[in-house]
Amino acid sequence: MTQNTTIEQVELGKGGPLVGVQGLGCMGMSEFYGETDEARARDTLEAALATGVTLFDTADSYGRGANEKFIAPFVAEHRDEITLATKFGIERTDDPQHRGIRNDRAYIRRAVEDSLRRLGTDVIDLYYMHRRDPAVPFAESVGTMAELVQEGKVRHLGLSEVTGPELREAYEVHPIAALQSEWSLFSRDVENTAVGAAAELGVAFVPYSPLGRGFLTGSFADASADLSAADFRRFQPRFTGDNAKANAALLAPVREIAQAHGATPAQIALAWVQQRAQVHGLTVVPIPGTRKTNRLAENTAATRITLTPAELALLEPIAGQVAGDRYPDMTWTSAGREG
Repeated sequence: MTQNTTIEQVELGKGGPLVGVQGLGCMGMSEFYGETDEARARDTLEAALATGVTLFDTADSYGRGANEKFIAPFVAEHRDEITLATKFGIERTDDPQHRGIRNDRAYIRRAVEDSLRRLGTDVIDLYYMHRRDPAVPFAESVGTMAELVQEGKVRHLGLSEVTGPELREAYEVHPIAALQSEWSLFSRDVENTAVGAAAELGVAFVPYSPLGRGFLTGSFADASADLSAADFRRFQPRFTGDNAKANAALLAPVREIAQAHGATPAQIALAWVQQRAQVHGLTVVPIPGTRKTNRLAENTAATRITLTPAELALLEPIAGQVAGDRYPDMTWTSAGREG
């Protein structure tokens, strides 16, 4: 019997589009994870769509617009088949060290026009606020995003790295289709308030880095030895020195469960995210990033793995034992505002 290689579909938030139950994060095709073979990355985009992946995620900050430009030909060829997501809010300039957060009306207005131009489309299916500037009221930021929906430039709104109370506050201004934040076996701070609020409001959750930026694949133990000089993970607290060694040891139960299923550690980590969301009554669409078709096939196959209660219990303690924060500066995340 031929195995079904097409993933299932779910609704992305109340009244949102139907998308594959797993999406594709495109960031690494342009920046952060070392050198990219563009031809292989383009093949991966096509293979993802053929597998039933329809949510493709980018942002104006990835490569300072380069990622949006990179996927534009793919968008043009398959515009009616895909759900296109991009983001605004992280400001980058000619100074490579500069990172700012902008949520003001003028910035959003300029950002959406720039993204539409780079992507070569007249409408963005899902437009996220990439990071929150608490100094800008949601009435201004989400209110401006709502105007873009009314004008037909954006179809649905999303937020990234906000707390549960912030999500509720934003939702009062305009319905939010999706919340994107880091969620994995290594990172569960979103379960404090954000996950519950999303479930209550009918907002879909889109976990980024569901593989812990690759650590949960079990493929390396020390960033300083195993990653290229151009890879940003070399500077992430969980990936170096004693932290990396301690975190690598936490993968023992993941490997044990993977062996029992004839699967890989990455597949177990992705299956965990899917089933953890079910516990909360939440629609989830993880967006693991990859530039390789073999990794894509591995990731999407995880949607067909079901972990037993005993296996879930074995994985439960991992996050509480992880050494190091997920970023050097956690104030850029919702965890930095949980109090």
